Amino acid sequence: MSYRLLSFRGDTGEPVAGLLVQQAVYTVAVLPGLAGYRSVADLLNDWTRAQRKLSDAAMSIAASGTPGMALDQVQLLPPVPSPGAVFCSGGNYTDHVEEMRALSKLPAELTIADVCGDSPWHFVKTSRGSVVGPGSSVANPGDSKMLDWELELVAVIGKPARAVPVDRALEHVAGYMIANDLSARDRAVRPEIHQSVPFRWDWMAHKCFDGSFPCGPWITPAEDIPNPQQLAMKLWVNDQLMQDSNTSRMIFSVAQQIAHLSRQLTLNPGDLISTGTPAGVGSGRGRFLARGDALRLEIERIGELRHTIAE
Repeated sequence: MSYRLLSFRGDTGEPVAGLLVQQAVYTVAVLPGLAGYRSVADLLNDWTRAQRKLSDAAMSIAASGTPGMALDQVQLLPPVPSPGAVFCSGGNYTDHVEEMRALSKLPAELTIADVCGDSPWHFVKTSRGSVVGPGSSVANPGDSKMLDWELELVAVIGKPARAVPVDRALEHVAGYMIANDLSARDRAVRPEIHQSVPFRWDWMAHKCFDGSFPCGPWITPAEDIPNPQQLAMKLWVNDQLMQDSNTSRMIFSVAQQIAHLSRQLTLNPGDLISTGTPAGVGSGRGRFLARGDALRLEIERIGELRHTIAE
C-alpha cells in the first residue's frame, strides 16, 4: 500500500512524524508497532525496520478505513526539519549547462565534460536556517535584486553510506522529495575583491540565507520511485511555466552523486542530496523573483510544493 511520510506541527509545537494514506494524515507514533517513532528522524535512523512497519500500517489503515486528519487541517513542516547536512549539486543538467553556456558566453567548442568535469560537484547548504516547509513565505535576503528559483529532486538518505559503489547507491535512499534551491545571484560576488582571488566568491550569501531551501511536501518512499532518472519536473512562477524538464537530463545520476559523496565522507540518515536544476532559471531569462510571487513546483510521482516570496 502506497504512503507518504511527512512532518507536521504537533499540539506542543514540535515536529511530529505523520503518515499520509489516501489523503488522510495519521500520527505515526500512535500506530501499532510504531510507538517509538515520534519524529521522521527517528524513522530514518532505523529505516530498515521502520519502512516495513510503515508499509504494514498503511495497509492496515486502508483495509480498516480508520479515519485520519484531513491533509488541509495539519500544518506541514519540512519532511526532515533538521537534516544533518544538505548537499546541493551544481551544473548537473544538460539543458541547464547549455543555458549557462549562452549566459556566460562560454566558447562553443567546450564540451559538457569541459564545463562540468568528470565527477559531480557539490556545495553545502545550511540546514536549520535554510530549510523551510510547504507554504512558507520566504523573505528576500538583503533586498536582493536577483533572487532566482531552482527546482530540484532531493534524495533523503535512510541508511549510512560510506564508499558505496554506484550500483548499490540507491539502496541507501529512504525516499525523495521536492526542493527549491533559492539563489541570490547578486550576492555571489564580492566586487571589492580582485577577480583573481578565490575569496571573491561568496557562496554563503548566495545560497545560505534564511528560508533558501523550501522543501517537501513529503517524502515519497524509494520503493515507489523505481527509477529516479525518469521523472518529469516543472516549476511555475505566478502560474507562468518557467522550468519544464526531466530528471533523465541529469549529467550525473542520483546514484553517481551518492557514490561520489560517500567516497569523501559518510552520508548519514537524514542527510539530503539536492541533485541539481534543469534549464529555465530566472538568470537565463533576465527575470527574477519579486515580493509576493507565488511558486509551484511539481515532480512526477512525488507531488507538488508551493511557497511564496514575502511581501
